Amino acid sequence: MKFIGKFDPLKDEIVRVMDKDGKIIDEKLMPKMTEKEMVEAYKMMNLSRRQDDFQNKAQRQGRLLSFLSSTGQEASEIGYTLPLIKGKDWFASGYRNNAAWLNVGMPMKNIMLYWMGNEYGGQSPEGVNSLPPNIIIGSQFSQATGIAFAEKYRGTDGVAVTTTGDGGMSEGETYEAMNFAKLHELPVIFVCENNKWAISTPYKKSTKSLNIAVKGLATGMPSIKVDGNDLLAVYAVAQEAVEYARAGNGPVFIECDTYRLGAHSSSDNPDIYRPKPEFEEALTKDPLIRMKKYLVDKKLWDDKKQEALDKEQDEFIRAEFDWAEANKSYELEDVFNFQFAEKTPELERQYKEAKEFFTKYPEVAKGGHH
Repeated sequence: MKFIGKFDPLKDEIVRVMDKDGKIIDEKLMPKMTEKEMVEAYKMMNLSRRQDDFQNKAQRQGRLLSFLSSTGQEASEIGYTLPLIKGKDWFASGYRNNAAWLNVGMPMKNIMLYWMGNEYGGQSPEGVNSLPPNIIIGSQFSQATGIAFAEKYRGTDGVAVTTTGDGGMSEGETYEAMNFAKLHELPVIFVCENNKWAISTPYKKSTKSLNIAVKGLATGMPSIKVDGNDLLAVYAVAQEAVEYARAGNGPVFIECDTYRLGAHSSSDNPDIYRPKPEFEEALTKDPLIRMKKYLVDKKLWDDKKQEALDKEQDEFIRAEFDWAEANKSYELEDVFNFQFAEKTPELERQYKEAKEFFTKYPEVAKGGHH
């Protein structure tokens, strides 16, 4: 083991492979990753960043109902999903996981459809074991624990990965799920993307713990803190954690020390509460810039390739959005049909009320709702 049991959260030790300028600090910590895999991972980070930018603009135009950006957290999200095996392992997300969704195989058009208000967008294609976006903070930890319990019961070697922010670690459900997972030695990886802000509540006002990683130690599971803006470090740690859990050793907790460069959501203005010097300092640690510098230094990337990639990805993003916008409509009854195998009397009543309301006020239904 390079990381588990070697880096002590109680000493606030952090795993870092490259510095903010993309220079390798310790070659011994490098993950098992080919140069081609590194380039592909960077491309996925870039795609998510450009999608974020596009969707922020589209939301301002009223073409998305809401949106929560992953900008600044791409290295964490790509890093901890890279070790997952498609069709075997599971991902239980929160709501700020755009890069992770793309990396596990969620079609971009589905993600866009979801933010347009169509719940079908949260439906995974065949073979993609990704749960729909989870708005109830912390409950994804319970879902991942339940999935891991089922995988162990069935005798498979499937692993579940779940994630929340630093604010989510103040929810009782996260600890309950971790405690249960360790009691039963379940194959689940818990990730906290510590982006320093839970809406407008700063990290320093949400906990007095030395760091987030120590919270995992309280359950007895191995816990580790990693530089969440360092793709190579996150992947290296996640790779080892997934192998550890897959081998039947139980759960692992990972804190990704990162920063939310964007707003909490499309209805938030971080300039009101976020200190400007803090934000400017965070920009110098941008994970996308860091990884690009590394690839350029290795002569695996250059400005010409970047220009071509941006053009190609922008065209793809536009095409996916056009499809989603043309297919965003759904039947009102679908909202009520799939809560249970059959609609309960309460759901029947709610559906009737909603139908009468939208019949009376059809203008409210504009924007994709019938």
